Amino acid sequence: MNKASILKEIIEQRRSIFPKDYTDTEISQEVIDEILHSATLAPNHKRTKPWRFKIFKGEEKAKLASEMQAIYKATQSEQTFLEKKYQDIGFKINKSDAVVSIVVNFSGMVPEWEEIAAVSMAVQNMYLTCTANNIGCYWSSPKIVEELKDALTIEENQKCLGLFYMGVV
Repeated sequence: MNKASILKEIIEQRRSIFPKDYTDTEISQEVIDEILHSATLAPNHKRTKPWRFKIFKGEEKAKLASEMQAIYKATQSEQTFLEKKYQDIGFKINKSDAVVSIVVNFSGMVPEWEEIAAVSMAVQNMYLTCTANNIGCYWSSPKIVEELKDALTIEENQKCLGLFYMGVV
């Protein structure tokens, strides 16, 4: 099979696969490194490399789940709070083997939309690399990620665009 055929097959197979479908099998560090490396190969104007990724595994991931649940609870009124949504937040993070925060760093050298586009292309590279390695993944951008500034140590010129969940299927 030539490279174009392989690429076409990977693109056609790329799907968002959700944590409920992940197994308990661990993703090797080598594969995680490959996924993140592929992200850094995305085109970016003036080589600003606007992506900032933080990997959450193990205890850090459990802490992220608890923090996001606490944020959800604190930002909802008694009338809008849904126990199922609260539980789902923790489930999705804990069921994933790894969760990666997706943060854009605005350099001021190019328009902000170009930096966001570059980060989006980086995430697409992650999707394709996950697909090639039989790793389920999806990008989620719930509103509460805006409240994660402290957990992610987000600076003034940065914005969290969501979380990238990964697990073996």
